[in-house]
Amino acid sequence: MEKTEISGCNVDSGFNTLINEEDLRDEGCPPYPFPFSDQGMQEAPRYSMTPWRNPRLPAVSLVLLAVVLLMVDIGLGIHYNDLKGTHLTLEDTERIGHDLRDLQDTYKTAIDSMNGFKKQLDSEMSRQTQTNWEFEHQTKRKTDYDKAIARATEDIASLRYHLPITRDGCRLCPPGWILRNSMCYYFPFSNIDGTKSWPKAREFCQRYGGDLAIIDSKDKENATVTHLLKKLDPEVRLGFWMGLRNTEVKGIWKWLDGRTLAEGYWMDGEPNNIDPEVCVAVYAKENFFKAWNDVRCDSTRMKWICEKAPTNVS
Repeated sequence: MEKTEISGCNVDSGFNTLINEEDLRDEGCPPYPFPFSDQGMQEAPRYSMTPWRNPRLPAVSLVLLAVVLLMVDIGLGIHYNDLKGTHLTLEDTERIGHDLRDLQDTYKTAIDSMNGFKKQLDSEMSRQTQTNWEFEHQTKRKTDYDKAIARATEDIASLRYHLPITRDGCRLCPPGWILRNSMCYYFPFSNIDGTKSWPKAREFCQRYGGDLAIIDSKDKENATVTHLLKKLDPEVRLGFWMGLRNTEVKGIWKWLDGRTLAEGYWMDGEPNNIDPEVCVAVYAKENFFKAWNDVRCDSTRMKWICEKAPTNVS
């Protein structure tokens, strides 16, 4: 910065340092003239000040303080304007407080009611669970009763079906024989009868004036197999000889009355004709169309079915 020398005094024209007037006088330096207008030079006002070593820090602090005060003033002004806009009075604040307390009481009451309803719901759900268990139990009982009724109905129908057989069989057939389709039949279900080969079974039937049964129609096949299914345990796989065998000419099946087989009800893969002379047995199969099997006549022992005409027809 350029300096101006006045009567032996060095004065900083930039005025970066404030100088006490008395110090100037002590040093013999006249007051420095300052130009303020076009009318000339006027004497500068005289100040009595103590020089600061670092004036920037207080200045910054003052600026910050002014900014803070300005912000507080603006905030208070905004808050005041809001209050003026709402026109709140003491009575309004008291009413708002009263309403708030009422809302709090209502909320507490609602919470208490909700907790009570929740406990009631839990209790109802517990009772509903037991009700569901009882309903499931009663449903199972009803299903069991329905099955029992169905079985009893079938048994009654079977008894009604056999009633004329028993009544007329006592008069038209030998003891132990049943009457069906105007013929007497004997089924050796008892273990006392044992099992026999095909020739021995035929001798038994002939002893009572009959022969091994001829099952030469679908109705006879169905009735015979159905009767076996009703009388036998499902686990029992017994065969019953009937009056059909293979003759000397391989593959020709004939009934005991000499007629050639027209329709057979063979199991899958049967007959396999393993011997020149084989006989046929019928089994208790739900599919009565697949109930026959060919077996060796002499070496196999099975149950049998006898057939004969009634002895006394009136």
